[in-house]
Amino acid sequence: MAPMPSPFRRVRIGLVALGLVVVAGTVGYLALGFDFLDAVYQTVVTITTVGFTSPVSLGSGAKIFTLFLILFGVGTALYSFGAVLEVVIEGHLREMVRRRKMERDITRMTGHIIVCGWGRVGREVARFLAAAGRQVVVVDRDGARLGGIAYPSVVGDVTDDDTLEQAGIGRAATLVAALDTDGDNLYVTVASRSMRPDLQIIARARSDSSEPKLLRAGANRVVNPQQLGGDRIAAFVTQPHVVDFVDVVMHDGTLEFRLEELDVSTSSPLAGNTLRSVRLHDQTGVLVLAIRRPDGSFVTNPSPEIVIEAGDVLIGVGTAVQLEALAQFAGLP
Repeated sequence: MAPMPSPFRRVRIGLVALGLVVVAGTVGYLALGFDFLDAVYQTVVTITTVGFTSPVSLGSGAKIFTLFLILFGVGTALYSFGAVLEVVIEGHLREMVRRRKMERDITRMTGHIIVCGWGRVGREVARFLAAAGRQVVVVDRDGARLGGIAYPSVVGDVTDDDTLEQAGIGRAATLVAALDTDGDNLYVTVASRSMRPDLQIIARARSDSSEPKLLRAGANRVVNPQQLGGDRIAAFVTQPHVVDFVDVVMHDGTLEFRLEELDVSTSSPLAGNTLRSVRLHDQTGVLVLAIRRPDGSFVTNPSPEIVIEAGDVLIGVGTAVQLEALAQFAGLP
């Protein structure tokens, strides 16, 4: 069975049909000898069933034409008025206003995160990012699943370039592909990479065989929730207190300390200096736990004599105030 047209489409259809009936009625009465104003007047009062006295005495031909106009025009007018009432009464107009405001909000965003797929994984990703103060735009093809969510959203097929454009992919910092199937995530990864070669893409994989395909398609990182879940269960068996501590530091926020990463740019005063010479701990209070080199390797528990290079990523632990001081010391906004 074909789906019913949307309420707004029914309103457009009704108004167009009503306009055509008015034009046809006016032309018909003009042909029957009415002047223009009387023809319009007679048409409107006929199709609206107002029933005022005709401004011109109706002959047999005019009466027959009026009967046909009533049969077609009254039904069209009722259809149009019913469609308008449906939009107003069922809240579609309010939803349209909300959606337009949301679209304007998205157009003003920059550096936001696009979360594709509003399933269990997508919901957790959005919740964590919002708690971290990041702007999130959710995309899902099922409008019912997006009803009432607290984040700006786009209803549409995420494998469609137009949908990604509506989500602001041209200004986004990261796209998270968290759709239900690996095939959809692969397609979104390819489409997003072709539209934004510099975009960071994090993709979800359900099977081990999909991980290398997603990486070849352009994903910067691939996450297998099943594998992570198994690793986490095993970690609780062997090191439950360590896992609890890391969870609290990374996700809970109840501890004063937290982990953070900081990119070292070529213009940073840290670049080219040793940890001892910049006296990071003395200046900011942050303890540097590791340094990730541009080639992806890690230097854990770095020596004070190690040289910080442009392109390094410092991983440190400290309070929010100390981490903010580190960002300012490193020349970040």
